Amino acid sequence: MPEFKVVVSDPKTGKAKQIEVKGPQAQAFIGLKIGDVIDGDVIGLKGVKLKITGGSDRSGFPMHPGITGGGKRRILLSGPPGFHPRRKGERRRKTVRGNVITEDIVQINTVIVYEESQK
Repeated sequence: MPEFKVVVSDPKTGKAKQIEVKGPQAQAFIGLKIGDVIDGDVIGLKGVKLKITGGSDRSGFPMHPGITGGGKRRILLSGPPGFHPRRKGERRRKTVRGNVITEDIVQINTVIVYEESQK
């Protein structure tokens, strides 16, 4: 069974919290891509929509939105995610993970995009 650490960022407060999900809750994330919006009820946040912004695998390689699939690839990068150049025009070949969440992913980064009004 997959097991994820979901980092939920709140743009209004600027704070983030980490929630561990296992079993059927984690199964709901399998197959989703960067940019997909999921209901917060899956991880216990009622009335919230979460947008997937990235993540990393168990080896620490980041997910990259431009790579389709869930496998690892070595690509030439000139900027984030996965590489922060030190000089202008610098490019490097780096290993990154695809944009699909698989069982190899350990951390999933999300941001709150919609909250229902609390009554």
